[in-house]
Amino acid sequence: MPTANYNRLVRQGIEAIEHGNTLMALVHLEEAATLRATPTVNSYLAYCLAKERRQMQQAVQLCLEAIRQEPGNSIHALNLGRIYLLGGNKGRAIQTFRKGLKLGRNQQIIKEIKSLGLRKSPPLSSLDRDHPLNKFLGIAFSKLGFR
Repeated sequence: MPTANYNRLVRQGIEAIEHGNTLMALVHLEEAATLRATPTVNSYLAYCLAKERRQMQQAVQLCLEAIRQEPGNSIHALNLGRIYLLGGNKGRAIQTFRKGLKLGRNQQIIKEIKSLGLRKSPPLSSLDRDHPLNKFLGIAFSKLGFR
């Protein structure tokens, strides 16, 4: 019977996250973690801690530990990327999402990347994106309607 209760708590926690209710998910996942702390539970719990309690350091550590325990699970990369986004580290989040996509085609990761938006290629691909000439040409081409 305890296994059924555990599975129900995990399922309800994940469903709550999918519906945007991370506070309810936090309650379910904390209770599930007291019964049995699996990498999946810790990963989702980490996201909830970051979102609801702003405990970024603890959340990142929990997620990294989940990745160490289950390196082939893209869900952990999804949750870690989300935590990085919540912390304002967009570059690291994108890197993490891309690593997650290499593990397997995860529609949630694809959705997160699309929500961040795609950047157009720089006008002069031989120069860095941050090069002043690329910045100037990019702005000018946008204003003229060429991009």
